[in-house]
Amino acid sequence: MRIERDMLGEVEIDDSCYYGVNTQRARRNFPISGTPIHPQLVRALAAVKKAAASTNLDIGRLEPEIARAIIAACDEIESGELDGQFVVDCMQGGAGTSANMNANEVIANRAIEILGGKKGDYSIVHPIDHVNMSQSTNDVFPTAVRIAAIRMLRPVTERFAELQTALQEKEEQFSAILKVGRTELQDAVPVTLGQEFGAWAQAISRDRWRLYKVEERLRQVGIGGTAVGTGLNAPKAYVFGVIEKLRALTGIGLARAEYMMDPTQNCDVFVEVSGLLKAAAVNIAKISSDLRLLSSGPRAGFGEIRLPAVQSGSSIMPGKVNPVIAEAANQAAFQIMADDFAITLAAQAGQLELNAFLPLIAKNLFEMLDLFNNTLTVFTEKCIKGIEADREKCESLLMNSLSTVTALTGYIGYDRASQVAKDCVCYNKTVRQVLTEQKIMDDELIDRLLRPEIMTSPGIPGRERG
Repeated sequence: MRIERDMLGEVEIDDSCYYGVNTQRARRNFPISGTPIHPQLVRALAAVKKAAASTNLDIGRLEPEIARAIIAACDEIESGELDGQFVVDCMQGGAGTSANMNANEVIANRAIEILGGKKGDYSIVHPIDHVNMSQSTNDVFPTAVRIAAIRMLRPVTERFAELQTALQEKEEQFSAILKVGRTELQDAVPVTLGQEFGAWAQAISRDRWRLYKVEERLRQVGIGGTAVGTGLNAPKAYVFGVIEKLRALTGIGLARAEYMMDPTQNCDVFVEVSGLLKAAAVNIAKISSDLRLLSSGPRAGFGEIRLPAVQSGSSIMPGKVNPVIAEAANQAAFQIMADDFAITLAAQAGQLELNAFLPLIAKNLFEMLDLFNNTLTVFTEKCIKGIEADREKCESLLMNSLSTVTALTGYIGYDRASQVAKDCVCYNKTVRQVLTEQKIMDDELIDRLLRPEIMTSPGIPGRERG
């Protein structure tokens, strides 16, 4: 064991630990969620610290051997070698100070080792004086959250593109399968099964594009602004140089915020990202629910499509197979919507020069991105790509419905067409039978009008289309 000290007194720390007194206190203070800060946030913090050390070296503030040791420690963190040393809970007070200090202490102690010293000997490399030079939690943590969010958002955008492609492939595959459309769960005019998949693909296309574009707002960072965005204790050469280093290190087109107090105070950009993720979750929930409905049965429900059978569905009912992938997608979507609400509350609760609740925003935003990345992969591969159509069931339900009555309104008017529909129900007859028996129109016109395939595109059935 080693003893470390701070303004509050002494704390014992195991010799194997790279973190120090501030992290140890935070561990004890915040046994809240049981989940440490996200690995992507850890890597983003290391990138910020590396950029800062490199910049401070360039402007002559940091001695070369110390800077090189700090940079080497950051490289190890970015590779994942020291993940186990980032132990503070993601639900922490202090606007991210505990996470920043966790990074400072791990980097400092590993740099001390690299230079031949022993952990805790901060006369060699100091967590604040060296690792945190020219920085504050208040510019480091928000910048790291933005970097982590961008890194996590990019694969999510790709997952949406893959889902869009899979839906478009089904749109083409099912383009000739006629079925009854439904509005308010009642029979409506005919559609093709492909058209239903095409509409879903359009919704996912919008989600993909919106998420792709929102990265532009996340790229605006306040690094160099230090405590409140004024840049106090950060030389101008550092302020302008660190963003260039960070851009090069991350490969992300980051830009220094025009008004650095803005990203320190305001978290609306995270609300924007979260809101777009919520909108996407709404579409995923809608599609998943539609798929469950269309595949219901298989004998006593709609049964128009068959979802891939991936596991047995019941411990008591033999042969039952449930739409578990679609159900899982629904649940992930519900959780994402809930996360968005938490982010909204946290963002509006910021006060004056800082938002103390950014750790909650980060925790929920990263959960949303993880959920989407994992869920969309499973949903696309194990559900959408394996969907099959029951053409006979689709045609049977269509022929037994009254949806074709709509084609009559241009010839006999709405009221008389309504009476035809009523007679069909009362006498248990088809539309064709009622039209023929009541001699409402001749067989040739009936043949021209009661063709479901012509009802799935613009125009008046039975008349020249132009």
